Order: sequence, then structure tokens, then C-alpha cells
Amino acid sequence: MKKLIFMSVFLLGIIFTSNGQDIARNALGVRLGDNDGFGGEISYQRELGEATRLELDLGFRSNKYSDAFKLTGIHQWVWNIDGGFNWYAGFGAGIGSWSAGNDYMGTDDDGLFLNADGNIGIEYNFDIPLLMSLDFRPEVGLVGDYGKDTDLDIALSLRYQF
Repeated sequence: MKKLIFMSVFLLGIIFTSNGQDIARNALGVRLGDNDGFGGEISYQRELGEATRLELDLGFRSNKYSDAFKLTGIHQWVWNIDGGFNWYAGFGAGIGSWSAGNDYMGTDDDGLFLNADGNIGIEYNFDIPLLMSLDFRPEVGLVGDYGKDTDLDIALSLRYQF
């Protein structure tokens, strides 16, 4: 009888520890890619549920032709592959503002833009509070002249989890 109780408790312990998805409540870091010249973005992730989260990325760009900033929000679903490896997919939108001086195609122009975004990636959750990911984000311009075509962004991210 003692062996049966011990084995039952042991099996229940294994089930409860391996059942839940281990998403950090919050993660803050950088996302380094090159979509429309934004390059680096400040990235924040917030847990929404057991296997879902919200990612917010704020990027700024400045060069001799134009200045721009973009805020992107993506709802992601996360699935465990093995151990600390996860893959995720999601969708969202981006909004931003840009301005160009006379050096850009001979005109002075500015405006607001809106994108529809997709996202798919893979991540590794280290034993220390570090999350590293590699993702692919296609963006389709919906409103505005800046980024009005389809952009394909591949980025590496490093985030501190808390």
C-alpha cells in the first residue's frame, strides 16, 4: 500500500511539473533586425495566459534622409518543443510616424503609417533569467506611404525575464 501511494504521488508530481507552459510573466530587452531600417527595437513581453503573451516593440530610425518611429503589438501563442526550447506564432499591427527632408527624392514629406504583422519564431529559455529568440515577421503596409509594400524582417532578440 505504501508503494502504491508513493508511486501515485510521484506520478502526480511529474504530471503537474511538466504540464504547464513556462512563460515569464514579463520580459524586457532588445530585438535586433533590419525592417525598413529600424534595426534595433526595445522589446517588452507580457504573459496573458498559460500559453499566450503580448509583445510590444518600439523602434526608432534616423538617417540623413528621414526620421521614423514605430510601435508594434503582437499577440503570440507559445508551444514547447523540448526543455527550454519553444516555438511561437502570432499576429498584430504596427503604427508609426515618419518625416523626410528635401534630400529624400527631392520632396519634403511626412505621415502616419499602419501595418498588419505576422510573427513566427523559436526561442530558448535559459536557466538564468535570459530569453533568446530568432523570429520572422512579415509586415504588410495598410495606410501611409512609408512601408507601403510588404517587408520581411528577421531578428534576434535578447530579453531579461522577471
